Amino acid sequence: MDAAALQRAAASVGAAPQPAPSPRAPHAAGEGAPPIQRDRDGRAETVAVPRGTPVRDAATLLATLRALGLAHITTLTLTRNRTVLVSWRGARLRVHQGFAAAPDHVLRAIVRFVTARRRSERAAAVAELRTFPLPEAPARAPRRLRTLPEDQPLAERLTQLHRTLNADRFGGTLSDVEVVVSRRMKTRLGHYALRRGDAPGQIALSRRHLKRHGWAQAAETMLHEMVHQWQDETGQPVDHGRAFRRKARELGITPAARRAV
Repeated sequence: MDAAALQRAAASVGAAPQPAPSPRAPHAAGEGAPPIQRDRDGRAETVAVPRGTPVRDAATLLATLRALGLAHITTLTLTRNRTVLVSWRGARLRVHQGFAAAPDHVLRAIVRFVTARRRSERAAAVAELRTFPLPEAPARAPRRLRTLPEDQPLAERLTQLHRTLNADRFGGTLSDVEVVVSRRMKTRLGHYALRRGDAPGQIALSRRHLKRHGWAQAAETMLHEMVHQWQDETGQPVDHGRAFRRKARELGITPAARRAV
């Protein structure tokens, strides 16, 4: 097998493992699994795992693997790779961060996977790696939009508009939210981001919309997004369904979801 073919060879969990490669050829085993954290620039970082579980940083994990018989590996990197859990090239080993808390019998499977010379041995190691339950990753919060410094005065004016409309149209029942001016919104007039934990919601209005359609139209868009805020804070689905349309008509605004920007 030539070098290019060796580079393409990869044993993945569930697939037929390949024969043992030369020391410089890449090899991998894995199936998608949630990440935790990653070491950077060779600096070891502690991973987050359930309380009471032994934790190893990258350096300690490498030392443990070497003590279990991993000979030629000199560098270990903890990764977030959801597809490939274990891979190596030459003396460099990459391991999914969830294995930093694995018991020794699982770590021995990593050693066998790397050092195996028979397909059956590598397949057995892969099967054992698949049985280890990797920790769940916390859900990522959606990215919040931000106001550029030059648009900050406009955002402050919109924040005051939100407070005024809250008092006049909602009886002051809505919470204060962050109001931002977005230059990234090209097709939407506005957007409401849901509350997450203790973080309040966020209302974003398109700067293009504000410049093209004026303050009166911006106030109607603000009311539209405040209806979504009202849905969120009263435990209703945040959508453009019947409850949304009824509330919009009560406020005297068109319940349309969008218009040309």
